[in-house]
Amino acid sequence: MYFETIAKVIAERMDIDVESIKPESTFADLKIDSLDTVDMVMNLEDILGIEIDLDQPVTTVDDLDKFIQHKVAAK
Repeated sequence: MYFETIAKVIAERMDIDVESIKPESTFADLKIDSLDTVDMVMNLEDILGIEIDLDQPVTTVDDLDKFIQHKVAAK
């Protein structure tokens, strides 16, 4: 549901082609470190207009998408 938005933010942050980002792509595969993750989450919060408090580990783009979906549904 939020995959396209997440992929665009990652592509912009990491200067990679958005088409190369798949749901199963891990953050490690995409060379995303903890600082990148914080910045990415802050950008997503601004774009989506929600607060994303990562209170559990996410390792793939799909994990983050599902996490955001759960947070939005719980509102």
